[in-house]
Amino acid sequence: NDPLLGVPIPEVTSEQSSSMASPQSNVQTNHPMTHHNNKWTKDHPLNYIIGPLSRPVSTRLQLHEQALFCYYDAFLTSVEPKTYKEALTQACWIEAMQEELSEFERLEIWELVPRPDKVMVITLKWIYKVKLDKLGGILKNKARLVACGYRQEEGIDFEESFAPVARLEAIRIFLAYAAHRNMVVYQMDVKTAFLNGYLREDVYVSQPDGFVDPNNPNHVYKLKKALYGLKQAPRA
Repeated sequence: NDPLLGVPIPEVTSEQSSSMASPQSNVQTNHPMTHHNNKWTKDHPLNYIIGPLSRPVSTRLQLHEQALFCYYDAFLTSVEPKTYKEALTQACWIEAMQEELSEFERLEIWELVPRPDKVMVITLKWIYKVKLDKLGGILKNKARLVACGYRQEEGIDFEESFAPVARLEAIRIFLAYAAHRNMVVYQMDVKTAFLNGYLREDVYVSQPDGFVDPNNPNHVYKLKKALYGLKQAPRA
């Protein structure tokens, strides 16, 4: 019952098959074919490139390693060294120690003298502290040079040891009077307060670790002003 049944199919010669246009032959050969490329190549236009051209391409693995290194470096900065040798591994702590000694020179805390006979020389020690802000971020790396005053004996190395302070009642009376008179009260914090007090006794300390005078390695420092850790430092 098929109407096409028995209809002869014409044969196509090779010449006719070559002359017939295929769908692929309609594509222009001079048109560039676009291929998806997920890799960076050097053939991109310059205005499409972000960043300096001399910088090498960073993969995700490299960026991950750089992030870990930055985190590790920040973590080390927030760690307080226990010894002087540990502090030498961080440039920020070396700078903090240099800043502390510069403050000593500015305030004229000591003078380098030959070591006297039959005099106890107090050793010095570096104390490292990380100052944090109210948000918990690192504000400053502080290195403080203190004296090991536990070796001092009362009556020999010092006479008195006390810290003059104001009574709380006196502070309240002062603030009440200032409020009654409409006066302005200013509050201040004295930086390195102990280093501004003069000593009555002759106190000798050793040269700090890492900052020994190469020309006079056996000399010691004679203190002119008080130093943190001394028994008489609060009184001064």
